[in-house]
Amino acid sequence: MPARRTAVTLAALGLAPLALTALAAAPASAHGTMGDPVSRVAQCYAEGPENPRSAACRAAVAAGGTQALYDWNGIRIGDANGRHQQLVPDGRLCSAGNEEFKGLDLPRADWPATAVSSGPYTFKYRVTAPHKGTFEVYLTKPGYDPSKPLAWADLDLAHPVATAVDPVAQGGFYTFSGTLPERTGKQLLYAVWQRSDSPEAFYSCSDVTFGGGSGGGGNGGAAGGSSPAPAASAPTERQIEDGAGRSTVEHHGHGDADARTTGDPARGAAASPATEHTAEHAAEHAARGGASTSAAAPAAGRPKADGASGSLAETGGDGSAPYVAVGGAAALALGSAALFASVRRRANGAGGRHGR
Repeated sequence: MPARRTAVTLAALGLAPLALTALAAAPASAHGTMGDPVSRVAQCYAEGPENPRSAACRAAVAAGGTQALYDWNGIRIGDANGRHQQLVPDGRLCSAGNEEFKGLDLPRADWPATAVSSGPYTFKYRVTAPHKGTFEVYLTKPGYDPSKPLAWADLDLAHPVATAVDPVAQGGFYTFSGTLPERTGKQLLYAVWQRSDSPEAFYSCSDVTFGGGSGGGGNGGAAGGSSPAPAASAPTERQIEDGAGRSTVEHHGHGDADARTTGDPARGAAASPATEHTAEHAAEHAARGGASTSAAAPAAGRPKADGASGSLAETGGDGSAPYVAVGGAAALALGSAALFASVRRRANGAGGRHGR
């Protein structure tokens, strides 16, 4: 009998590392936010998380704390898979429904804004872990009121101002072109980055002010109207580096020379954060009803990954593979825990009998 207990214990011990290996093998997460026009979260980070200059950013910190700003590149849904409108409720678009970032959803007209004008625009999306995927950027409709909670109906979903599939990251940015239509005064650009090598998607809100002119105003057009919003500014490389140690966003070694990776370098060498983050994705997936990770048929007007009707572009294999691996590894981990508990109970019970 002791030999049998020993064999069971060894089997359990062997399964645990196997489960952790399978979890760590799943593709890592990408991260980023709109850099030009600068997103709300990046703007507030640039002001300084502990003592922002603008009233809007101070209000955001009061509502959600400073950690959201240090985690500026982590506004995401791990199992989005193109279901953006289903998963992100009205009034929570800028936070993507994440409680940590709820301060970014505050309806107010004084969010710092980037001056733009109608015509061609070059968008720059700051990326800290590049992956293949589709970017879609939407502009608010005429009559948008920034003092009211942002709703999906406020966005012109039928006419994205920019769409880019698998742009190449250079100098820490994905750069792609679009065209801004006629607008006046304060508006908002909503960016969705849907990965094609994973169901994960990233979201950002960028406040802009139109001067009312037409034609190729390009980036940095003259601001117009009587908006009380101060001018927006993006964080510098030094600011990003200085705050990296305070970030809780993990990249698991998937940053490259042209896309700086934030996070504590000392933590990057450990295996546990990767397992932790992948397990978080699996938990999200289960909590949302375990929807299939295969390409879903998008509803009309909803952002979708390019080629959603067939195979998605891959950098990490079949898009369903991460969650198959996670599911199997999670089952192994649970099985290992059950075996450990069973062995312990049997050992304790045997010990009690032998002691009598």
